[in-house]
Amino acid sequence: MPRATNNPASRARRKKLMNAAKGNFGNRRNVLRNVVETVEKGMTYATRDRKVNKRNMRSLWIVRINAAVREHGLSYSRFISALKKCNININRKVLSDMAMNDAPAFAKLIDVAKQAING
Repeated sequence: MPRATNNPASRARRKKLMNAAKGNFGNRRNVLRNVVETVEKGMTYATRDRKVNKRNMRSLWIVRINAAVREHGLSYSRFISALKKCNININRKVLSDMAMNDAPAFAKLIDVAKQAING
């Protein structure tokens, strides 16, 4: 009896890897051994960088809030602690958006924070 290789499944696996490696340069897109390494490494980076992206976004929000607060003579840390003291629970994403797109509302928040610091 001849040896069965299940060619359709093998071809499908290779095709899936080759499609994932599209856009790479040279042998990294058309030699199976290199393609496997490239795709595995890319998937590793993709998994790791989903977490890193969340970190970067939070950092960006904090920078934006700090810049907006400093225009009003406060620091970021004092502003956040004053909001916590007043039991105002707005996350940094929303605060950042307010600082950029809704300056009057953000100014009211800063006034509330200043009152909490002073009184």
